[in-house]
Amino acid sequence: MLVLASLGYSHRGRNTGACMAGPSTDCAEIIGDDEPGKFARQAELIRAAHRLTTARHGKGRFLHRKPLVSATARIEVLPDLPPEARFGVFAQAGTRDALVRLSNGSFDIQANTVRDIHGFALRVLGIAGPGALGGTTDHQDFLLINHDRFNAIDSDAFVEVATLAAQGQLSALWTLLRRHGLAGLLDRLKDLRQTMGKPFAGYAAETFNIVVPHAVGPCAVKLVIEPESAAPMTGRDPGADIVARLAAGPIRYLAKLRFYTAPQATPIEDHRAVWSAPLQTVARLTLLSPVEVEPLQFDPWGGLAEHRPLGEIMRARKAAYRASQLGRS
Repeated sequence: MLVLASLGYSHRGRNTGACMAGPSTDCAEIIGDDEPGKFARQAELIRAAHRLTTARHGKGRFLHRKPLVSATARIEVLPDLPPEARFGVFAQAGTRDALVRLSNGSFDIQANTVRDIHGFALRVLGIAGPGALGGTTDHQDFLLINHDRFNAIDSDAFVEVATLAAQGQLSALWTLLRRHGLAGLLDRLKDLRQTMGKPFAGYAAETFNIVVPHAVGPCAVKLVIEPESAAPMTGRDPGADIVARLAAGPIRYLAKLRFYTAPQATPIEDHRAVWSAPLQTVARLTLLSPVEVEPLQFDPWGGLAEHRPLGEIMRARKAAYRASQLGRS
């Protein structure tokens, strides 16, 4: 049996309120009865894989292990936002301090010139309110990558490939072949090529996307961060490029929201779909100076109930990130 959960911003995720804005009010999560057990099994797989990567590389994150640069930042929420945007971080115009961690996605410590997913983790500080995991929170995390969609069909497919890869390439390929046959293996390799093979123009040129949605109050959105003036990187090393740019002065971005409008154009549960709704600029983000943030735990569930994560991938990440955090400690 499936449970339909509306996108009200209670952290329990079972409210029945409708989306306040847009042409449709049918924005809802579809929650399977098997999810708690499935997510617990995934967390065990991640813990085991994390132990392998820790043995090879030392303590650190399971994914996005290698930081390229971390920086203090400032986020300026713009005035006169539309009513549907005025929740949580974006409730009032003004400026807040923030932290940013830019990273390679792999659990391997590899050269920055190797094709990879690139992460843009943003923590907004000075927050006060009910947390997405209960209790209260003093910050809001948004985790973005240089893609506009999630290639794996669901959390099982992603966790399977990620945890098998930690065992080594040949072992992973053989296991996938045994489990899914040649056609299934080729499908997963195609997804992996699309994810890992995307060219990267640098942190001062690329657009970053949370890929899977968050709530903004009772609505669903995807957050996008774009350079204010795109400038492709010099050379082939995105780490060296962004470090040099930050040393030369502040780096400026625009933060934009893409709102849910209809099930077909902006699906909540189909994470491989690219949302087609227009973007609404809500804030300016400025990277200021290098800072150490490695002890921090960036988590998509680390923030306000008004910005709780949505969809099956995000629900899986609640357990997965906890497993990774335990692995680090």
